[in-house]
Amino acid sequence: MSVHQLTLDQIRLALQRPLPGLAAQLKFAPEYRIESLRSDPPANARPAGVLILLYPHQDQWHFPLMKRVEDDLVHSGQISLPGGSQEAGESLRETALREACEEVGAACATAEVLGELSPIYIPPSNFLVQPVIGAVDVRPNFQCDSREVAELIEVPLSQLFDSKVIQREQWELRGMNIEVPFYKIGPHKVWGATAMILSEFCMVLTDLNHG
Repeated sequence: MSVHQLTLDQIRLALQRPLPGLAAQLKFAPEYRIESLRSDPPANARPAGVLILLYPHQDQWHFPLMKRVEDDLVHSGQISLPGGSQEAGESLRETALREACEEVGAACATAEVLGELSPIYIPPSNFLVQPVIGAVDVRPNFQCDSREVAELIEVPLSQLFDSKVIQREQWELRGMNIEVPFYKIGPHKVWGATAMILSEFCMVLTDLNHG
């Protein structure tokens, strides 16, 4: 079965199985991140939610990524999933839907939540992120918030399974020369926590195909 043919029911069922978690995250972890992934997050980590929003487009599933605006914040200019920090009184699913709606303008309140992936801790921003998988019936009319989003990137889900998209390079990070794995999506390099989250989703769907 190809990724194109997956139904929402099949994806929902796959997300109810035991998640690969760390094994999937480590595939896209730069070396300096491995220790923090294997450790418990700090007690003061800030809860956050991000959304993988599936929608049909050109006869296959797509989801949006966004290039953050260049500012002086921790994740300036990086490619990320829409999402942000939890507000009082809301679940992390509600956080992911609300933040995605605010950032990319999709009607995320109408999205059907299919399930969740494993939480992942992001040391630079001290966020403990809960990835949520949702779906809508039609391609959203994206209206991005220009204060936060420099570019919307519509990604065919099948592209993540193309071996040519998975690449590695030597980068200088934190004063060290480190091999960094990433997804090459058009001109963009999707790395770090976003790549680790996508890696787990890919592994969940791969296990479904093989199961």
